[in-house]
Amino acid sequence: MKTDSEYLKLRIAIWTGVGALVVILWAVYVSGTPTAPVPWTLVYLTCPIALARHYALSFYFVILVNAGTYALVGRVVEIMRRHHKLA
Repeated sequence: MKTDSEYLKLRIAIWTGVGALVVILWAVYVSGTPTAPVPWTLVYLTCPIALARHYALSFYFVILVNAGTYALVGRVVEIMRRHHKLA
């Protein structure tokens, strides 16, 4: 039987994985549709590191930063969820 702490870690790991997956999906979309306009507002909302697109950033660095951002957001959401669940 898993404890609440283990479930919390699992959910944060899922948030982290989703953050990395978002970067990969945007990269596939942008490289697969070179003539289509990129919806930058949606990119900025789902991948905040894209705000630094004018700087030379490694693809792996972008994945790492976005995964970390999603992990941080996931941590906040899961703590708020747990707090409201107990109340």
